[in-house]
Amino acid sequence: MITLVIADDHPLFRSALSGALRAEMQGIVIVESHDLDSTLQCLDSINDLDLLLLDLNMPGSGELYGLIRIRKDFPEVPVAVISGSEDSVMVAKVIDAGALGFIPKTSEPSTYVQAIHAILAGDIWLPEDLKIKVANQPKPDLSMQNRVAELTPQQYKVLCYLHEGLLNKQIAYELSISEATVKAHITAIFRKLEINNRTQAVLIASDLKLQMMTITN
Repeated sequence: MITLVIADDHPLFRSALSGALRAEMQGIVIVESHDLDSTLQCLDSINDLDLLLLDLNMPGSGELYGLIRIRKDFPEVPVAVISGSEDSVMVAKVIDAGALGFIPKTSEPSTYVQAIHAILAGDIWLPEDLKIKVANQPKPDLSMQNRVAELTPQQYKVLCYLHEGLLNKQIAYELSISEATVKAHITAIFRKLEINNRTQAVLIASDLKLQMMTITN
């Protein structure tokens, strides 16, 4: 029996893919999540999860942040990225960030099954037309994404609020903490990201397409 999580913010896509996989794979157990928060909660609560099918662009994921955060917090969980984009530069990045496969959302159900079985067997799965393109891509620099993944959930929220342009007192109000605590978080953020000011923090959050998370653990 195979247990997997489909993490995607489009309920119709999740439903269609779940139905197709159940028709193709007898006895499969599928859990659905709709954003990074709910995905992290699923991963924390499910024992013996075989595979996570992860949409990079769901809320909270922030392009590669969600993948890197999941690989950091749950390194034992195999992850395959599912996406509507087949950009070889991005595919190279997700493989370098620890994904074991990339499956275009437009793939036939039989292709999903093939990819799932290959990944569970320990292989890295890519569509044939992307293998050479991905292999020819230069090794991506994921150092900043990895630094952001080292932030605590509270520090991550502060960074997102900085990106939204909130003042320290406004961030303190939103998080129900003191301004002194906000300043302490900002100092820690600057240290972990190896930057010196708020402008740099905002640029990083914008470049990585970071989005607010609600998870509190």
